[in-house]
Amino acid sequence: MLSQLMVVFSFFALVLVMVYWVNASVSLFDDLITDGHSAGIFLEFTLLSLPAVIAMVMPMAAFGAAVYVTNRMSNESELTVLKAAGLSPWRLARPVLVFGVIVALMASVLAHVLVPSASGTLRQRESEISASVSARLLHEGTFLHPTRGVTFYIRQITPAGELRDVYLSDRRSAGRVMTYTAERAYVLRDDEGTRLTMRTGLAQEYREDDATLSMTNFTDLTYDISDLVSIGSTPRRRARQIPTWELLTQTDAVATEVDDSPGEVLQEAHGRFEQPLLCIVAALIGYASLMSANFSRFGVTRQIVGAIFLLVLVKLVESAVNTPVRANAALWPLVYLPSLTGIVIAGALLARASRNFRPGCARREATT
Repeated sequence: MLSQLMVVFSFFALVLVMVYWVNASVSLFDDLITDGHSAGIFLEFTLLSLPAVIAMVMPMAAFGAAVYVTNRMSNESELTVLKAAGLSPWRLARPVLVFGVIVALMASVLAHVLVPSASGTLRQRESEISASVSARLLHEGTFLHPTRGVTFYIRQITPAGELRDVYLSDRRSAGRVMTYTAERAYVLRDDEGTRLTMRTGLAQEYREDDATLSMTNFTDLTYDISDLVSIGSTPRRRARQIPTWELLTQTDAVATEVDDSPGEVLQEAHGRFEQPLLCIVAALIGYASLMSANFSRFGVTRQIVGAIFLLVLVKLVESAVNTPVRANAALWPLVYLPSLTGIVIAGALLARASRNFRPGCARREATT
């Protein structure tokens, strides 16, 4: 039974990961490729987002595997034979529990190691990409403000990289406004920085103190835009990127760094323990719901729907405890209430399934 659970879990996890991953990749592809970034950047970003997607779908995959395998064994009378051999629903729950623990261990590695590491790397790369020339300046038909007091506009960018009909307004100097318009322009990079070379245009200087406007026609003008596209300092960390041990031992310092409350920091830390436990809970609820069902020629559709409803109930409990924990860090034990609720539900369903279990009756049922 354990081997069947692992095989079916792998299939469900693969399908769910592909569905969520492709859905997230579509919007990511539109954002990155439209901004002129390469396919390599897109692939890097999608791979970095993969651990979080896997962690999200693991409880659902564990639930689906438990329901599918239990239903198949019931339809093929394997459970009837096992019951006839004297195995109670509690005893048959052992492989499901072992399966849930294995999935929870994999989810723990994701929650404590891979997801924080990938999130940190992804945030760093996003900061570098957002500070690049392409992300800040090279957009057609849009008025951009790469920094305070600067407005930049390009009507068209040719395949050769030529900028057509460029507008640049610089209002950073007090009492002085510089405006440049050019028919053509090029972005040039060298060791000294990044420059915008404009061809065939007009430079206008407006001085506010005496309200004078000076205009100069030019055929070739170079403007230093290094400060507009320079990469800033390392982006501030978020709670999701910080190791679990640091969240637990330096809660107040981390809360100050990430600009969150101590409750939010502790919720993030303990949530990394809670999410793997939900994998165990989901598997047990899926199994117990079907084991508690009486025989029906109409199948177990009603029990499967009921199991899904119970999972929704567990998630509702999870949502309900988030607000008080964020408001008061002392209430962090409430983070584990959803798993506790799920364990109680699974135990109640197994108790119901065992109430009518009689090894002798099961043996006669298998014989007939």
